Amino acid sequence: MAPVTETFRDSPAFAARIGWHFAAMSLATRFAAAGSVVLLVGAAVIGVWVTDRIRTQVTENTAQASALFMDSFISPLAQELADGDALSAGPTRALEEMMDNPSLAGRVVAVKIWRKGGIVSWASDPDLIGRRFEPTASLKAAWAGQVVAEYDDLSEAENEADRAIGAPLLEIYSPLREQWTGDVIAVAEFYENAAPLESALASVQRQSWLMVIAVTGAMALSLFGIVAGGSRLIERQRGDLTARNRELERIAAQNRDLRQRIERASARAAELNEQYLRRISADLHDGPAQLVSLAALRLDSLRRLDDPARRERESADIRSALGDAMTEIRAICSGLALPDIDAMPLRDIAARVAATHEERTRFAVRTEIEVDQQAEARVSPAIRICVFRLIQEGLTNAFRHAGGNGQAVRMAVTAHRLDVAVEDDGADIGAQAGDRPIAGGLGLAGLRERVESLGGQFEAGPRKGGGFRLAMRLPLESGESK
Repeated sequence: MAPVTETFRDSPAFAARIGWHFAAMSLATRFAAAGSVVLLVGAAVIGVWVTDRIRTQVTENTAQASALFMDSFISPLAQELADGDALSAGPTRALEEMMDNPSLAGRVVAVKIWRKGGIVSWASDPDLIGRRFEPTASLKAAWAGQVVAEYDDLSEAENEADRAIGAPLLEIYSPLREQWTGDVIAVAEFYENAAPLESALASVQRQSWLMVIAVTGAMALSLFGIVAGGSRLIERQRGDLTARNRELERIAAQNRDLRQRIERASARAAELNEQYLRRISADLHDGPAQLVSLAALRLDSLRRLDDPARRERESADIRSALGDAMTEIRAICSGLALPDIDAMPLRDIAARVAATHEERTRFAVRTEIEVDQQAEARVSPAIRICVFRLIQEGLTNAFRHAGGNGQAVRMAVTAHRLDVAVEDDGADIGAQAGDRPIAGGLGLAGLRERVESLGGQFEAGPRKGGGFRLAMRLPLESGESK
């Protein structure tokens, strides 16, 4: 059974988890992770290929130079091999002296001259002269006229004496040609001490690797810088888009809330209108209609009376009933009629409502009004009507429920907001409402709908120190125009 850890790592869930973590990284981090792998693999492939090509090319160039150098010594001495398989004493002695030359001895450690068939015609090791060995692929290529060079591992039988040297050797096969015909008459195999070449190759390879690493690092840093800059820009734009999306969602939620409030306000407005109509109908039916009916009945009885005194009394009663009916009709109309306030300043609207209320109730109204004239230019007619109705309703309720005690109207109009409040002290002092009755207001429900339909806030409730407070707050934004 496989270990639990290996089973989990091999599962699709683990792969999906790794993919999720990778996708959660920033663009710069993902590029750094993936790009590093790609660049490292690319650098390794390029470095290996470049160093291999350098090694191969340097080895071939060294072999060509060494072959040309040795050919200048050996080729004149090996011309006898065009007609035989062995060298005479003179060329043999010259070759031995060549190998004893100090300038050559430190460079070339062994030499063999091959005839066809793998026969050693001469060698720096006398034990190999005249022996036959199986021709190698390099030896066959040299008989074909090529200069072949390779690092020898000295594993063949012919290299038994060379293995004792203990230094890296460059094995070079160089064809020896007849001077007049150019035919290959023998192959010179010599072993060059490759320690200096190995040191030079190692230095060149180190430099090549350092250059590859430096160039790859510079490429990685420059690309990472570009991607990091783009990643930061994308993250910043993503943050901006996220913030904008949140703002749009907030605005959409507000719009939905406003739409729902408008729908509810419309529904309640229709219901309130029906209530207003029923109340007006009831007021007309229970008041003026009854008085007019009474006057009509008295008129019928008036025609049948012959006594002048009684006729005069009946006429007085009829005039009194009609007068009361007209009084009640005017009272009802005064609560419904709206003065021409479309172009009236807010200060005058508040003052007019307060003055009318004082005249009808004979109770004083205190006013505190502060109006910014520039802000007032953004107050629409709908807001002016709302201000009129709120003050009218507040003062009516203050008189009806608080006896007009401590009635006060406060208004403040600033650059971006309009605040209106009607307050009373709430102590009942026995209002003398019987002298001049006032019409009923429009109702708090209707006022709330009116204020909220304009995007404002409505407040109605007891004050901390006693009494009642009716207030509204409306925004004055650029959308509101006069």
